[in-house]
Amino acid sequence: MSKMISWDDQRFFLAVLEEGSLSGAARRLGVSQPTVRSRIEALEQTTGVTLFTRSLNGLTPTDHARQLRASARAMALASEAFLRQASAPPGEIAGTVRLSVPEVMGTEIIPEMLAPLRKAYPQLQLELELSNSIADILHQEVDLAVRTFAPSQSALVARKVASIPLGFFARKDYLQEQGEPRTLSDLKNHTTIGPDRNKSDLQLVRSLGLEDWALPKIRTDSHPAQLAAALAGLGIAYLQVPIGRRHPSLRQILLDIPPFALDTWIVTHEDLRHEPRIRAAFDCLVDGFSSYVSKSSTA
Repeated sequence: MSKMISWDDQRFFLAVLEEGSLSGAARRLGVSQPTVRSRIEALEQTTGVTLFTRSLNGLTPTDHARQLRASARAMALASEAFLRQASAPPGEIAGTVRLSVPEVMGTEIIPEMLAPLRKAYPQLQLELELSNSIADILHQEVDLAVRTFAPSQSALVARKVASIPLGFFARKDYLQEQGEPRTLSDLKNHTTIGPDRNKSDLQLVRSLGLEDWALPKIRTDSHPAQLAAALAGLGIAYLQVPIGRRHPSLRQILLDIPPFALDTWIVTHEDLRHEPRIRAAFDCLVDGFSSYVSKSSTA
C-alpha cells in the first residue's frame, strides 16, 4: 500500500468500530454523520478493503476490521499519552495526569487525597477514570492506577500503600429496628448487601464462611451502590472500614470477626516514574493512603 493513511482517518474508523454506528461515532467525535460516512468510505477506498457491512441493524465490522482494532486502539492510546506528556513543560510539575481508580475510592476518598496536590500545583490537570476494570498501563491508557492486586508485568512500577480492613456496617436505626447480629450465623435474620455477579467479590463473601442463606439479599456489583444501600438503611454491607466510619449514620458491627485486608498498590509505567507530574501525583497518593488507613485504627 503506497498511500499514506492519516491517524485522523484511523480515529474515525475506531470510533465507528467501538460505537457500532455512524451516529454514535459522530456524537463521540463531535462531527456530523455524513462526515463520518465519507471518512469511512474514503478509508475503504484507500485501503482497498471493506471495513463495514451495512444492514438494517447498523454497521457490522468485517473480519478484517476486527483484526485492525488492536492496532487502531494502540494508536489511540499512544496519541493520548503523547498529548499528556506534551502538556507538561520540561522539569515542571504541570500538564495532565490520567488516573484510574476503583469506583468507590474515586467517589469517597481519592478526591480528598488529590486536594493538596491541586493546591500545591495548580497547573496540574487531573483526569479520573472510575472503573473496577483493569486499565492498560503498559500501553499508557492511564498514567497511574490504584489497584487492589500486585501487577506482574516487569515494565510496571508499583508500591504497596495499604492493607485496608473491611468490616460489616449498617445504619444505626436499622440495627435498632432489626436487632444487632452478634455472630455470622445471625445474618440469616438480616438483609445483607453485597455483590451480584462479580466473581472475585462473591469469592470474598464466601471466604468469610457465610452459608448460602447469608449471601447478599440486595445485590449489586457497584461498590458505591452497596454503600448507598447501607446509608439508606436497607441492610448490612461489607465496606472498607475507613469509608464506613466516615459516615456518622453507620455503625460497625461484628467486630470480633477477623477483618479481611484489601491490599492496595499505586502503579505506573517505568518510563513515566521520573516525570515530575507523575512523581508528584504518585507521592501524593502514597501519603494519602497512609492517612486513610490510619483512620481504620481510630474510632
